[in-house]
Amino acid sequence: MSTSSRSLSVSLFSELLVVDQLARASIARVLPKGMELSHFSVLNHLAHSGGERSPAQLAKTFHLTRGAMTNTLHKLEWAGWVHVRPDWDDARRKMVSISPSGQSARDAAIAAIAPVISDVVDTIGEDRVRMVLPVLREMRAKLRDRLD
Repeated sequence: MSTSSRSLSVSLFSELLVVDQLARASIARVLPKGMELSHFSVLNHLAHSGGERSPAQLAKTFHLTRGAMTNTLHKLEWAGWVHVRPDWDDARRKMVSISPSGQSARDAAIAAIAPVISDVVDTIGEDRVRMVLPVLREMRAKLRDRLD
């Protein structure tokens, strides 16, 4: 790897890390009271997946330990935002689904987040955002492959 290529790589990942930090802080600031970014992420995933997931599947999806995911799921269950039930085929496992109040909480979070994200997209320009999305998706896939 040339010095120029290494410098480009470092600059790219530095920018990505700062954007990630700022995006998380901006989103966390507008989430509904009591909701953390990790809660929103799980609720949003369950809403999109349209079915049940095991805690182990969720931990793998989010690249977390099972313990960290279990902690998040306990908080979500306590809030009434997810249902956790035994797996009928294997009683040692559990299955998680989003509850109606979880769907409502997720929808409220989306409504709160949308203006923040829309403002950024409007400022940068939709065409420029559309141009960068394929590159970001390719980078995500490459990084995911390295972890799996």
